[in-house]
Amino acid sequence: MKQLTKISLIAAALSPTLFVSQSALAEVSANIGATTNYIWRGVSQSSDAASVSGGIDYAADSGFYAGTWVGSLGDSDSGFNGTETDFYLGFGGEVAGFTYDIGYIYYLYTELDDSNFGEIYVNAGFGNFGVGAAYTVNSEVDEGAGFEGGDIYYSISYGGIALGNEFELALSAGLYTFDSDGSENDYNYSHVQADISKGDFAFSIVKAQESAFADEDIKFVASWSTSF
Repeated sequence: MKQLTKISLIAAALSPTLFVSQSALAEVSANIGATTNYIWRGVSQSSDAASVSGGIDYAADSGFYAGTWVGSLGDSDSGFNGTETDFYLGFGGEVAGFTYDIGYIYYLYTELDDSNFGEIYVNAGFGNFGVGAAYTVNSEVDEGAGFEGGDIYYSISYGGIALGNEFELALSAGLYTFDSDGSENDYNYSHVQADISKGDFAFSIVKAQESAFADEDIKFVASWSTSF
């Protein structure tokens, strides 16, 4: 999910549900969060404005999980952008120290026409290192506008770097490639991110390559989240 609330920031920065299976001991959990700027894959989803979010997750001991998440998208020149609602399910676990996670996620936008799409994703990790990929399999987006079938997002991360006084550093990077005819060079972009977290709070620095979807401004973001 485009998750504001999971400040295991490797997951928040890179991939919808990276290592969500690690919380499988709790059958049902809920989460709430707030951020000064909702960043997803290096790009603001809330028009560089504040956003609030909440979600509910179910996880079984077998490794199966499912859930939903809702986040506000801020305002634009045309008015309130509404909310994003994500629905997802998957399966994850750990074998000999290696973690894995495979699933499907659907992104639903209440106020944005022809914007909904779905992805399958695969994530793997060992220790503090993680990699992932997401592939767009269905989309209601107009042809040639990006976020169509065939888009691929690649991610890499390294987290859990102790800084002292219970602060931790996570580093991440991603590459988004789009399968829109004649527009790949305009849409494709990469991004990097550094997150410093302590408890339920985090501070992030984000830099994306300029493209039709991303601007090159460095973004500074403060976030809070909790789960119960």
